[in-house]
Amino acid sequence: MATSTPRTPPPPLFLNAPPKPVKKKIPIFMSPPSIKKACPEPLKTFTESELARLDPASSRTRLFSKKNFDQANAGDVLLVRFQSGEPFAGVCINIRRRGLDTSILLRNQVLRTGTEMWVKVYSPIVVGIEIVQRAEKRARRAKLTYMRQPKHDRGDLSGIVSQYIKTRRTLGAKGRNKANMKEVGASNGK
Repeated sequence: MATSTPRTPPPPLFLNAPPKPVKKKIPIFMSPPSIKKACPEPLKTFTESELARLDPASSRTRLFSKKNFDQANAGDVLLVRFQSGEPFAGVCINIRRRGLDTSILLRNQVLRTGTEMWVKVYSPIVVGIEIVQRAEKRARRAKLTYMRQPKHDRGDLSGIVSQYIKTRRTLGAKGRNKANMKEVGASNGK
């Protein structure tokens, strides 16, 4: 009878196998061109392009610029016209100059209730901003939050705004009539 010797299992392949040389070449890519060469100040470029898109005539920029002599200041009565809805007029309490995020805080009384509204100057919803009335004196503070107190509150501004709109209509109508008269006179040969 044949004697059997106990068989040992073969060792695992991954322990005894020598490491195989890597034959696959790893592709090396060139680094992409630097963004600093194409656009050294990306935030400034983006801000300028958005300002050109949102305010092509730069009228709003001039209205709230520190360098402009006729800028809107705190204490002025401003009228903001929106695409949909009624315009909102109020005393400018605060102006935040933050580039594209420039905004103003207007206060008015609506139905005997003090109402405040933050308006983004460059918002696409805003059609126009007009100065209805300048403050009599320059405000000695940048933020006129004391106007919230009943002692300093200007009250309802609807009378001032309606008078401003009426004068604008009459001045605009007179100007149009003169232009029409010139055209009629020119067509008649006068």
